[in-house]
Amino acid sequence: MSILITGASGGLGPAVVAAFLAAGETVYGVARSWKKGNPHNSTRFHSIEADVNTDEGCDTAVEAAAPVKALVHLVGGFAGGQPVQATDDAVFEQMINANLRSAFRIIRVVLPGMQSAKHGRIVVMGSRAGNEPMAGFAAYTIAKAGVAALVRTVALENKGTGVTANVVAPSIIDTPANQAAMPRADRSKWVTPESIAKTILWLASDDAADISGAVIPIYGGA
Repeated sequence: MSILITGASGGLGPAVVAAFLAAGETVYGVARSWKKGNPHNSTRFHSIEADVNTDEGCDTAVEAAAPVKALVHLVGGFAGGQPVQATDDAVFEQMINANLRSAFRIIRVVLPGMQSAKHGRIVVMGSRAGNEPMAGFAAYTIAKAGVAALVRTVALENKGTGVTANVVAPSIIDTPANQAAMPRADRSKWVTPESIAKTILWLASDDAADISGAVIPIYGGA
């Protein structure tokens, strides 16, 4: 059985993939495109080119990785900076699609196989903003709050099936993109990708079998 990681080439993806490979797992990493070659130099890593913002892309990813032991959905997006009355439909749809619809689609496709196997782990990337709304970022906040509601619903619907579903909710992650966007910020308060990866690895393990429907805060020093 395999680990399916979406958003595997993003700012957080490489650290999460590396953590699962170090634990001896077989990993299928999903991205819209991959450069030629194996970015992790491991025979247990397999790249999938698919867009999980589409039903076809989700089908492609899950079929390639089946049977899937754990889904780690890292795909998301961040945009905004305007109050509600100045937020246009394009930004709202962008945040809903990138954060909420992508999670809904990939979970919908992966669940039947997990239910049949009577085992599965679903871990989805949320955000502190989903718990604590940020002024000026309504679309993003709403989308991430929706992610938490979705995963909690999946957890309720799968009680006693062997399938668990949880959210990790970090504050600012110390990625190159965030460093470039906030060059003067105090990065000592940010959360490292490696720290988040360790939490995700645990949630995907048998040791976390009794944890489902949780939103795990990973706030660092913020």
